[in-house]
Amino acid sequence: MSIEFNQLRCFVAVAEELHFGRAAARLHMTQPPLTRHIQLLEHALGVELFERTSRSVRLTKAGGVFLTDAVRLLQFAEQAALTARRFGEGEVGKVTVGFTAVSGYDLIPSLIAKARAAIPGITMVLKEMVSVGQFAALEAGTIDLGMVRPLATLAALDFQLVAREPLVLALPAGHALAARDQVVLADLHRQPFIMYSPDEGKYFHDLIHALFSAPVVVPDYVQHISQTHSVVGLVRAGLGVAIVPESACNFNVRGVEFRTIADASAHAELYMAWRADHRNPALRTFLDYASEHFGNIHIQSPAAKAA
Repeated sequence: MSIEFNQLRCFVAVAEELHFGRAAARLHMTQPPLTRHIQLLEHALGVELFERTSRSVRLTKAGGVFLTDAVRLLQFAEQAALTARRFGEGEVGKVTVGFTAVSGYDLIPSLIAKARAAIPGITMVLKEMVSVGQFAALEAGTIDLGMVRPLATLAALDFQLVAREPLVLALPAGHALAARDQVVLADLHRQPFIMYSPDEGKYFHDLIHALFSAPVVVPDYVQHISQTHSVVGLVRAGLGVAIVPESACNFNVRGVEFRTIADASAHAELYMAWRADHRNPALRTFLDYASEHFGNIHIQSPAAKAA
């Protein structure tokens, strides 16, 4: 049995109009091909759908039963076509977003909450991971978009700056340096210091190491940690002090105080990164919204700057 959607459309039009002429006009076709479609449908089903006389057209009992399913099938087909079109145009779909722990406290929640209202057809799946892991995931195609720190990469990625913030000193409550409104880098010489990992925390490790190189500050490195919230946790425990991005203040960790560093000119930057050859229409829609949300900042690729 072979039934075509065009036959169903013809059947529903005749069933609703109960007149072949009016049904043909409604479908913008002539009556002979309409009649032929109905005959082919009845042949495929093996039943008569209409009782025809020279004066009237009525549904048979079989036709009445079939009408309900025919209307439902046409609605499903129209919905499927609409969904496909909306997906192709980026109105619906899924975007998997990687993000660092620090950005997960304010920057990402704010973006996602507003995006859900502005582009409700886009489902956003969040994955927390360090920047190094995000670059690997972007290359593998397991995430669509990363919120990353600028690191050199061989992957063909596009970038956009979304945040830039100063570095601050995190101190355990009661530390001698907490009595000051601000500190200088020389104050950290020989201080017990919680440092970022040179592997998973490479961006902050290199940034902070460069700060110490200029005035030749040599802290006493007691731990190397990859995630900022873990760094702050060790500071709270009194293991040492640490330099962290200012957004770490949002952690609201009791027992930890933050001070500005007068001679630390470096800033931490966060970028959106995505594959230049992506094929996800929903990503383009999400990027357009995120660009507007973050102020539509266009900058050179960090990979290009590192080259």
